[in-house]
Amino acid sequence: MKHLFLSLLLLSATTLLSAQTKTNKNVAYFPTKDVWQHRSPADMGLDTAKLAAAIQFAKDNETKAPRNMEIAQALSFGKEPFSTGIGPFSTRGDATGVIVYKGYIVAEWGEPTRVDMTHSVTKSFLSVVVGLAVDKGLIRSVQDPVSHYVPPIEVYNPAAIGPGAEQLGQPQLLYPFAGPHNSILTWDVMLRQTSDWEGTLWGKPDWADRPEGNASEWMTRKRNTPGDVWKYNDVRVNALALAATSVWRKPLPQVLKTNIMDEIGASDTWRWNGYRNSWIVLDGAVVQSVSGGGHWGGGMFIHAYDMARFGLLTLHRGNWNGKQLISAQWVKQSLTPTIAKPTYGYMNWFLNTGKELLPSAPADAFVHIGNGTNLIYVDPGHELVAVVRWIENKSMDDMIKHILAAFRQ
Repeated sequence: MKHLFLSLLLLSATTLLSAQTKTNKNVAYFPTKDVWQHRSPADMGLDTAKLAAAIQFAKDNETKAPRNMEIAQALSFGKEPFSTGIGPFSTRGDATGVIVYKGYIVAEWGEPTRVDMTHSVTKSFLSVVVGLAVDKGLIRSVQDPVSHYVPPIEVYNPAAIGPGAEQLGQPQLLYPFAGPHNSILTWDVMLRQTSDWEGTLWGKPDWADRPEGNASEWMTRKRNTPGDVWKYNDVRVNALALAATSVWRKPLPQVLKTNIMDEIGASDTWRWNGYRNSWIVLDGAVVQSVSGGGHWGGGMFIHAYDMARFGLLTLHRGNWNGKQLISAQWVKQSLTPTIAKPTYGYMNWFLNTGKELLPSAPADAFVHIGNGTNLIYVDPGHELVAVVRWIENKSMDDMIKHILAAFRQ
């Protein structure tokens, strides 16, 4: 009887240990600030040779654009009106990437600790700080008009401090959401780039960004009904950033650092820059309104590991190691297709609706994309995050195809 009892006890302990082991295997791994564990592809069940081939593909298909970002910007946007850069640029490094599977780094190449411009991936950070404002009740609803939240804004202009009469009658305040059209624009249409916001901000007219059609009609064309037409436009993105700064009453980089980047263990080397002329007076302090990308310089300067951490946060729907940093509802909205552009959610969550963007990837994958090309590929079904920097835009799908080939069937 004693032996039977001991056998049952041993069997029970073994069963419990087995269950705990299975549970532990299912617990998601999150890196700490100082340690991000690496695992070999083979140990994680991946095909080492095919993953090496993916890395070689990334190197072989490095963008041909100049490494000097100021020159690259001039070549990309130099024919646009008022295209002169007004924010900082940098010179980029080598083709770079980090592949994260089930939270562990399984591959990396190039210079993953190098801080470089990430261009319009910045927009995803911007949409997140707007989402945090909604989560905290600073914005009641994304269907509210932005104009209800933005008072007249004083531009900081030290050159105008003197008593000279030449300043008489000159605009001293910004009214970015005034007028029949702009006053009805909601946070939702601003986030989806379907607002058709009109105006000039930081010396850049909305019509001067990626201008279309007849130049004689740029300033007089009929405005589209909000929500009807999608147009990628950094002037409007910067108007959203200015509105978000007004809501938070503090610089957006501080909001991002405290609520997101510190929480996910990001480095202290990332910087979110604005323009040399995008300074405002806010509650008696001089504050820079940051930009949503590097179209005229500025935007997020960040290394690949920090980009991968952000991707891992979005993979887990805003949850980091059990703490919900971004509400699941906000992530759901960010991943909801825009009617006028089904492959776009909230900026800059590019969706793979109908597998149109990345035919080789699952339909539920999504990507944070910026010029360069910079991308953070997020694949929930494969528990995968891949940061790929400085690859030819046309090679994105083939790059993802190479990575996914490493997953053994």
